[in-house]
Amino acid sequence: MPRRYITDLTPQEPIDEVFVAGDKQLRPNRAGNLYLQVELSDRSGSVTARLWNASDAIYRSFDNGDYLRVTGTAQLFQGAMQIIATKLHRVDPAEVDEADFAPLPAVEVDKLVLRLGEILRTLDDPPLRTLAECFLMDEPFMAKLMMAPAGTKNHHAYHGGLIEHIVGLMELVLGVCPHYPQLNRDMLVMGAFIHDLGKTDELSYEHGLAYTDEGQLIGHLVMAVELLNAKVAEAEKLSGEPIPHDTVLRLKHLILSHHGEYAYGSPKLPMTLEAIALSMLDNLDAKINTFSKLMDEDPNVDSPWTTYNPNLERKLYKGRGERGEGRGERVDERG
Repeated sequence: MPRRYITDLTPQEPIDEVFVAGDKQLRPNRAGNLYLQVELSDRSGSVTARLWNASDAIYRSFDNGDYLRVTGTAQLFQGAMQIIATKLHRVDPAEVDEADFAPLPAVEVDKLVLRLGEILRTLDDPPLRTLAECFLMDEPFMAKLMMAPAGTKNHHAYHGGLIEHIVGLMELVLGVCPHYPQLNRDMLVMGAFIHDLGKTDELSYEHGLAYTDEGQLIGHLVMAVELLNAKVAEAEKLSGEPIPHDTVLRLKHLILSHHGEYAYGSPKLPMTLEAIALSMLDNLDAKINTFSKLMDEDPNVDSPWTTYNPNLERKLYKGRGERGEGRGERVDERG
């Protein structure tokens, strides 16, 4: 029997498949009874699963990144698919086909890396260009950047998603800057490059997608500033000259303000023209990716409308005709 991937699941469908476990949590319900919540993933995407009446023994029987055989039922909850599990147990990696869990070729990472280097080498500012080269020459860092997602659930939440998001944002910067000559193009390009680099260590992505301990305790904004400090030191040693203090200060502000609002975890509001532009463009790229993914993976396959999403407080219109009336007729827009 062929495998059923997460994006193929339909409401009330019985489940008996192997997935990768991530972000497992043992939680109490309103009555005080424990249930297990775990993010399950395969090469097509991820889904939340819940096992009622769980125990500490079940929670400790597997780790994030393990393969789990899950038995249960798929169902819709608040517009999203979830799995209500009745049984789950760890599976020996030798018993699974790893091709079922390798990410779909949604992004052409090698081409993205080449494009990243092309854009960074157009920087006219010598200190910024030297700083960019210090990142590009760091092979262990670049290997992580090529693999990392940009998130675990929302935008660009797949292997290679981070570099796709970064390069896409840099392309937006190149398109916008000619319309606003008051923007410092080099500063904004560099800000687009470094703004999310902390996610290479904030997230765990060898198998499933989850947060590292450092990611939970510190977060990618502070981690990106720490990474920038280290690369500034390398660049100054390489060139034999200090990078201007104001340049470094502005770069750090771009990182710390790019979420745009305190409510979104931004420790600072944008206070430079480049910071305002970066926050707006970053939000645009993230939102387009998120909405496209919701449309592509919507379980309401026979309607031009998605199911109601309580987080967005709306349905989304998938359209008719060439765009199709459901997930099966849409083209994957992530590539």
